Amino acid sequence: MAQDAEKFETIELNGRDVTLDTLWRVANLTPGRDYKVTLASDAKLRMKASRDYIESRMGTGEAIYGVNTGFGAFSSVRISDSEIEALQRNLIRSHSVGVGDLFSKSQAKAILFLRANALARGHSGIRVEVVEKLLEFLNSDVIPAIPQQGSVGASGDLAPLSHLALAIIGEGKVFGPDYLEGTSETRRQHVIPVAEALEKKGMKPLDLKAKEGLSMINGCQVMTAVGLLAAYEAKRLALLTDLAGAMTLEAMQGTRDAFDPLISATRPHEGEIKTAKNLRVLLGETSPIAESHQDCGRVQDAYSLRCMPAVHGAAKDAIRRGVEVLEVEANSSTDNPLVFAPVDSRTEGKILSCGNFHGEPVAFQLDFMAIAVSAMASISECRIEKLINPAMSGLPAFLAPQGGLNSGHMIVQVAAASLVSENKILSHPASVDSIPTSADKEDHVSMGTIAARKFQAVVRNAESIVAMELLSATQALDMLKDEKGQKLESSGAVRKALEIIREKVPFAAEDRIFHQDIEAIRGLIRAGAFQSICTGLEF
Repeated sequence: MAQDAEKFETIELNGRDVTLDTLWRVANLTPGRDYKVTLASDAKLRMKASRDYIESRMGTGEAIYGVNTGFGAFSSVRISDSEIEALQRNLIRSHSVGVGDLFSKSQAKAILFLRANALARGHSGIRVEVVEKLLEFLNSDVIPAIPQQGSVGASGDLAPLSHLALAIIGEGKVFGPDYLEGTSETRRQHVIPVAEALEKKGMKPLDLKAKEGLSMINGCQVMTAVGLLAAYEAKRLALLTDLAGAMTLEAMQGTRDAFDPLISATRPHEGEIKTAKNLRVLLGETSPIAESHQDCGRVQDAYSLRCMPAVHGAAKDAIRRGVEVLEVEANSSTDNPLVFAPVDSRTEGKILSCGNFHGEPVAFQLDFMAIAVSAMASISECRIEKLINPAMSGLPAFLAPQGGLNSGHMIVQVAAASLVSENKILSHPASVDSIPTSADKEDHVSMGTIAARKFQAVVRNAESIVAMELLSATQALDMLKDEKGQKLESSGAVRKALEIIREKVPFAAEDRIFHQDIEAIRGLIRAGAFQSICTGLEF
C-alpha cells in the first residue's frame, strides 16, 4: 500500500502512553489511510504470560470468577469446561441492551482504540489474538455501532462495550462504507450487519475463549473516550473564548489594565496567569479604538470583562485536571478479575477480584469539566448582553443599524441565554447519583457515561455561544465610530479574527437569517480557521 510517509503514521499500542492528542487523531483521521495501529512486542509478551498463567490455574480445576463461573449475582454458579465458550458468547449477547442514539463513528473508533489499549496492558488473561482482532477491525475501518444509553458506569461500561464486542464476534452492526459523520438522526440509516462488512473485507469474526468475553466489556473506555474527545474540543474552545472576550472588550472600548501581570502574580493560579497573558497577546498594548477612549472616565469594566482571567482561567484549570485524570484512565487496567502472572520462578502469580472497573474517578472529572465549561459559556453570554445593550456599549440597541425596522442581534442574545440555561441543567452532576443493580451485588455505581454524554452536550452548546459572541463582537467592532464619524479600527489579533470572520460573514446592514451566520462561524471554529491566532496562546 503506497502511503505518503509524512502523513501516514504507525501507532504502536502498549497500554501505557495513549494521550489526548493520539486519541483525537485516531478518532478523526481515516484508519488504513492516515494511520495504522499495531500491538507492541512487549505488550504481546505480557499478554502471553498472563494467558499462560490463567490457563495453568484453570487446569487445577479451581473456581475462577468470570472464567468458569457465572457473572455478578451468578458468581457462585460453576460452569463446566464444555460450556465455557458458550458462557462468553451468552454474556455478550445478554449484555447488549443499549438503547437510544448511536455514538458517532469517531467516538466508536476512540472507544475501540481505548479498549484495545487497556487489554494490551496484559492483566486480563486473554490471548494476544483478541487485541489483534480489535486492531484489525480498527485498521480496516470496520467500526462497531454502539448505542449511547444503558451504562451506569460501574462494572465498566457493560452495555455499550457489549455492543462493541458483539460486532467483534460477528453478531452486531457496524458503520457502512457510505457513512459520513453527521447528526444522530442519520447514524442508524448508515449501519449494516457486521457479517456483511466482514465478507466484503475478507475478514473473520473472533471466537471467544475463557474469560475473553468478560474482558471485552469490563472497563470505563466508553465514558473515557467520549469524555476525552469532548475535552479536546473544550481545550480549543477555551482559547477561542479568550479571543471572543478580547474582541468584545475592544468593541466595548474596555481597559486592558485588569490583565496586568502584576495582578495575576498576586493570585498565582495557573489558568488565571495564562489567561491574562493570552488577553494581553490578543489585545496588544493599544489600538486606535483603545486610544480613542483613554479619557472616557470609566474606572472599571463589568465583571464579564475584567474577570476574564479568573473565570476563563478556572475553567482551563478544571479542564486540564480532567484531561490528566482521563489520560491516566486511558492507560489503566480495568478488568475483573485482574491477572498478575509471576515475573520469575521466585514470584507468586495472583488472580485478584477487584473494583478497578468503577467509573467514579472519571465521572467526577467529567462532571467538573461540564460545570467549568458551562460557567465559561455563561460569562460569554454576559458579554453578548453588554454588546447589545446601548446603556453598556454606547452602540445602537441590539447592534441594529436601523433599530425598529431591524431587530439586530436581539434574539442572538436570547438564544445564547437559552443555551446557558440548558447548560445549567446539564451541569447537575451525574456522579452524585447511584442506583443499586444486579440484585444489589453492584450496589454503588458512578453514572460516568451519563456524565460524559452531558459534558459533550455542554461543550456543543458552549461552542454555539462562543460563535454568537464572535458574531456580535464583529458586528459591534464594525459599528464603532470616532467623533468625526470615521470607523475606528482594531489592531493585532482582534483585527485578524475580524478579517477571518468577514470572509464568511459580512456586516449585517439589515436583518437576515442569523442562524446561518452562527453556523458559518461554528464551521470556522471546527475547521481550525483561528488556529494561527491561537497558536501563541497558552492553555
